[in-house]
Amino acid sequence: MSSTTKTPLTGLSSLFSGDFDIRAVLLRGRAFFALIVIIIVFSSLSPNYFTVNNLLQMSAHVAIFAVLGLGMLMVILNGGIDLSVGSTVGLSGIVAGALMQGVEIPALGLKLFPSVWVVVLLALATGAFVGFINGVLISRFKVAPFVATLGMLYVVRGVALLITGGLTYPALQGQEALGNTGFNMLGFNRILGVPTGVVIMVVLALLASVLLNRTVFGRWIYASGGNERAAELSGIPVNRVKIRVYVLSGITAAIAGVIIASELTSANPTAGETFELTAIAAVVIGGASLMGGRGTVRGTLLGAFVIGFLSDGLVIIGVSEYWQMIFKGAVIVLAVLLNAVQYKGRKAPAAPASPSQTSSTRDTPATAETTTEKIIG
Repeated sequence: MSSTTKTPLTGLSSLFSGDFDIRAVLLRGRAFFALIVIIIVFSSLSPNYFTVNNLLQMSAHVAIFAVLGLGMLMVILNGGIDLSVGSTVGLSGIVAGALMQGVEIPALGLKLFPSVWVVVLLALATGAFVGFINGVLISRFKVAPFVATLGMLYVVRGVALLITGGLTYPALQGQEALGNTGFNMLGFNRILGVPTGVVIMVVLALLASVLLNRTVFGRWIYASGGNERAAELSGIPVNRVKIRVYVLSGITAAIAGVIIASELTSANPTAGETFELTAIAAVVIGGASLMGGRGTVRGTLLGAFVIGFLSDGLVIIGVSEYWQMIFKGAVIVLAVLLNAVQYKGRKAPAAPASPSQTSSTRDTPATAETTTEKIIG
């Protein structure tokens, strides 16, 4: 009988064995490690970077991109893309601004001033409508997501410009006598010392996490994004899932638009330009696959923080705007390359075997393992 003696070298070698692949850990956690590096580097370059006030301020900037990224994550998980979110940001802000100016009813000689919550809800409904149009074009008329949302990018931006004539709606604070005050609280108020935008980001992230990980609809998103044909054969309503994810993307874009208009206390029809690219970058940096079926809420949030903290850090140390564009572009390209390495040779997640399995809220061991792989991978 032979005995095996464990030595420190044996334990060290196990780190690089199949039980613990350090390369895989670094690859999957690249957004987190990148964020740590960014914080360390800029903290050493500027004493004002790593302070509570500055971190909260940067987090408020990140919140806009994170909210957009959460909606974009749903779309990308489903195997699509939404290039219209930047324009939706602008249009939703304009709708809110127009309502804050009052709604005239010439027949009655009246001018109504909706309360701030009515304004917000109608702005969100605008984003949902844009997302619904995208979803119908893609699911019912089989227009390629890139083409459909690119077209809507121009249509929605044009509508925003037409409403205002290219001008800006200023002074959205409202008037107490008219009962429409409070719109600027989304941008300036704090809850327990935390900016309202950051609180909204956290709440939406929790809701998105529950939706993707704890509901049947979340499994449908992963399954239809990983293999649409297999998902359809399994009884998943693929078209309805597509419409819903684009509606969710439109709503999150509208939320971002309302927050921006509130922060600036003005609504600009050109607000949100190129934000769609930043949202996509946050999702990709967070480790999601552009082929669909793989990605997490946690990764998307980390991706948004990487972009936001990098951008603000470059501004704080006085880097030229042109170099900022180069740095951010390089980070995005590197993230795509790392995604290609991570998912190279890996098959898309399989859809559930039957409609009954899809509708069940309890996974079998095999199904649970597959779902976990999709969420982590």
